[in-house]
Amino acid sequence: MAQINEIFGSLVFDERTMKAVLPAKVFASLKKTIDEDTPLDPSVADVVAQAMKEWAVAKGATHYTHWFQPMTGVTAEKHDSFITPAPDGGVLMEFSGKELIKGEPDASSFPSGGLRATFEARGYTAWDPSSYAFIKGKTLCIPTAFCSYSGHALDKKTPLLRSMEALNKQALRILKLFGNDTVKNVRTSVGPEQEYFLVTKEMYDKRLDLKMTGRTLFGSKSPKGQEMDDHYFGVIKPRVAAYMEDLNDELWKLGIFAKTEHNEVAPAQHELAPIYETTNIATDHNQLTMEIMQKTALKHGLVCLLHEKPFAGVNGSGKHNNWSMSTNNGQNLLSPGATPYENAQFLLFLCAVIKAVDDYQDLLRLSVATAGNDHRLGANEAPPAIISMFLGDELNAVLDAIENDKPYTDVIKTKMKLGVDILPPISKDTTDRNRTSPFAFTGNKFEFRSLGSSNSIACANIMLNSAVAESLQIFADKLEASSDFENDLHALIKETIKEHKRIIFNGNGYDNAWVKEATEVRGLSNYKTTPDCMPHLLDEKNVTMLTKHGVFSKAELESRCDIMLENYCKSVTIEANTMVAMANTQLAPAIDKYVGDLAERAATKKSIDPSIASSYETTLVKKLSSLTDAIYTKTDELKGEIIALGEADGIIPESEAIRDKVLPKMGELRALCDEAETLTAKEYWPFPNYADLLFGV
Repeated sequence: MAQINEIFGSLVFDERTMKAVLPAKVFASLKKTIDEDTPLDPSVADVVAQAMKEWAVAKGATHYTHWFQPMTGVTAEKHDSFITPAPDGGVLMEFSGKELIKGEPDASSFPSGGLRATFEARGYTAWDPSSYAFIKGKTLCIPTAFCSYSGHALDKKTPLLRSMEALNKQALRILKLFGNDTVKNVRTSVGPEQEYFLVTKEMYDKRLDLKMTGRTLFGSKSPKGQEMDDHYFGVIKPRVAAYMEDLNDELWKLGIFAKTEHNEVAPAQHELAPIYETTNIATDHNQLTMEIMQKTALKHGLVCLLHEKPFAGVNGSGKHNNWSMSTNNGQNLLSPGATPYENAQFLLFLCAVIKAVDDYQDLLRLSVATAGNDHRLGANEAPPAIISMFLGDELNAVLDAIENDKPYTDVIKTKMKLGVDILPPISKDTTDRNRTSPFAFTGNKFEFRSLGSSNSIACANIMLNSAVAESLQIFADKLEASSDFENDLHALIKETIKEHKRIIFNGNGYDNAWVKEATEVRGLSNYKTTPDCMPHLLDEKNVTMLTKHGVFSKAELESRCDIMLENYCKSVTIEANTMVAMANTQLAPAIDKYVGDLAERAATKKSIDPSIASSYETTLVKKLSSLTDAIYTKTDELKGEIIALGEADGIIPESEAIRDKVLPKMGELRALCDEAETLTAKEYWPFPNYADLLFGV
């Protein structure tokens, strides 16, 4: 069996491979592009392409593709073979620098939110050299950005790269104010923890709702769920362990740093966590991880469910986005350091994040908004829809000392002019964790816990990077004009704490009292659903900030608002149609058959003993007959609401109708069917129940 260090990255055209196969000058030029974001020298492209092709062909590749991330939420690829005709009737294996740098997929069938007309097909993909090419199957995959003929971003990678550059630009200004002129770039890094469920393929195939929507639309509660807390970190079942082992091997071959694996809280739920990487690479790797998780599961007779709430009544799945900022020489800007100036620098970057989260809480909320995640946020398994920050007792004490000009009362060594004693090293375990907080400081990073398990992490990090870039720009503008840096720095940090401390909350986010305090006292937003929050993308302050930093154009923002609301509407409409189909063609007939058999048995009993006025069968027939009638009625009502959506005047009214009319009808229909399930003999029920699904692996 191959060792991990032998297989890790074996299918990746990474720095080790590039250094081995490229001429020294070409490698140096490409590495400078990767490390310093300098423009790619066109003269090196052909050399890189030739070496990349030879490496890939030696690994068994026959095709290449520009691998990109359109607004569908999944990845896209168009495969072209390396072959080209040879004069003697044979073929040559060729791959040019032009083919490496730019591709031209058909852009007409991808979501564009009105940026493109259907007949306008031309689109371009552009190589992202900072994300290594890799081999998947027999195809060389080249990570790329995707844009329209007119230059509008049609993907999630382009604005992500723009947001990273915006933050880099402003962070460098701040570092120079602290005398650091040697840093060449500041990059954000992310470690996305990925939660998921595993069910057997055999049971999955019997559930139309799972196949169509990724979640169960019907299902009464299992007699046992997660009440005993025995699944979390429990012994991993052999079948699941075999899956995890195979998954690790596949991910390691692709250079993905799969690190931690364990059982999660709900039965059949698990988690995979990687090591931190630069944000755009982490985004690529998370998209790959989700794809490989699902493909690998099928090899084991399993299906990997990535929906945020595949089962009612047990925990759903999230994706915790652990985010930080670091310099190219390895300094984490969210680590306090050991000297007064390092402390002050840390506090300024910390304040930039505090201000960003407060000023743009709406952008963070809508960046994680999907139909699936609406079921998860606010339940006792995920953070509430209200965005707040958790800093812990130690940092709270530091900020309180600064705000009120009083000594910091921990270990006192030397006092700095900033007004706070030198901070002790703040380790990862200095404070307890707050699992109810959407945005928690965990030592040298922030954990954004609101993302759903199927989400691309690009959206959340675009908004986070951009908002922090805005805070840093405001800080840099003020401090660069200062004639007394230390006094003005102290005043700026103190002012920021006072203005934005409302966003800091260290208590229980599930407490109803917090909702009242957050909205009525602190003035924080509480957007419970996607239709509530998504239109705020186009609020003037958000458009101004995002366009100023070049992350989006106004047209791109308008298109994304339409695309995300359209995705919401389509997702729920598919669910509603699936419910109608299942109720009409599976559930009602199954209940009717059981009722008929019960009635026949009741009649038989009465024929044997006419004195029997009532029986178990008779009582059950009455209950189920009443439920069946109600199910038919609610199914027709739901169908009527679906039809009425066609009369909505625009995507916002349609999304509001789904929120206010369709989803409540779906809930009413489900309640009736789930009650009927508890009264119907198992052999009559047309598909596996929750106990089968959750405990069947």
